[in-house]
Amino acid sequence: LMNEVVHTSPTIGSNVEEIVVKNTHFLMWDIGGQESLRSSWNTYYSNTEFIILVVDSIDRERLSITKEELYRMLAHEDLRKAAVLIFANKQDMKGCMTAAEISKYLTLSSIKDHPWHIQSCCALTGEG
Repeated sequence: LMNEVVHTSPTIGSNVEEIVVKNTHFLMWDIGGQESLRSSWNTYYSNTEFIILVVDSIDRERLSITKEELYRMLAHEDLRKAAVLIFANKQDMKGCMTAAEISKYLTLSSIKDHPWHIQSCCALTGEG
């Protein structure tokens, strides 16, 4: 989006940042994915237009949890009009799942009431 790579650390709790691109303002909430925090996610849903979900493409064990939480989010009334972008991160890692494999596992083709897109990416290099 902005052609810059930002080095980060895992989110504990939540972070908020406003990003301005041309005359468009994005208020971005980064909410931690730890199990203890998930019950509070819905407090951030009001007026949400887009969900960006980052999937660790190497972590097959947690993909079932990702699927469960994605569909829980999409069922929430406040997100009924939200579009979804899924970043299939860590595509630089040997043995990672492709975006197509992740899409199939998450059964993204069954999502009919939200526009969605899955994108292969590598946060370290900025690709994707």
